[in-house]
Amino acid sequence: MTTLYRQSLEELGRVLDKLDDAAVDRAVETIASANRVVVFGGGREGLQIRGFAMRLFHLGQDVSVVGDMTTPAIGGGDLFLVVCGPGEISTAVALVGVAKAAGATVLVVTAQPEGRVPRMADAVLVLPAQTMADDQGPAASLLPMGSVFEGALFVLFEVMILKLTTALDVSTETMRGNHTNLE
Repeated sequence: MTTLYRQSLEELGRVLDKLDDAAVDRAVETIASANRVVVFGGGREGLQIRGFAMRLFHLGQDVSVVGDMTTPAIGGGDLFLVVCGPGEISTAVALVGVAKAAGATVLVVTAQPEGRVPRMADAVLVLPAQTMADDQGPAASLLPMGSVFEGALFVLFEVMILKLTTALDVSTETMRGNHTNLE
């Protein structure tokens, strides 16, 4: 008997099977070549990108999260990495405008590449999963609202970290050395 857990994992697997790995590699190259990375995501997408930022920090990257008091000004040579699954939220529109005006490169991870935020970006990584923009009707996921997108983000980001360890030549020991000792 297939359990709810198995059904949920199968849905995530179908999303990741449709992911363009060459596009993931391009996103990894963009991250690896940035002077500084500043990340933003709203709601539960924001929780996923905060976890990704933490791993980028473990890799030794100069990384900040929008909203943290220590986030520096962004500018040329920097990357603004935005997660906007449904393709448009007002905060992302405003922040992308600021980052572009400051000369930063903008990379957007989305399920809706025709949305306003991805259209403003320099690069787009499509994660083809259900979000709240399309969670109605007979083809809707077992998981509510944007949960498929958010779950797939976690897996995507972990694989991107694996790829970045190779691209940046960072060992697990180095990552562990960058982990906080204040827990």
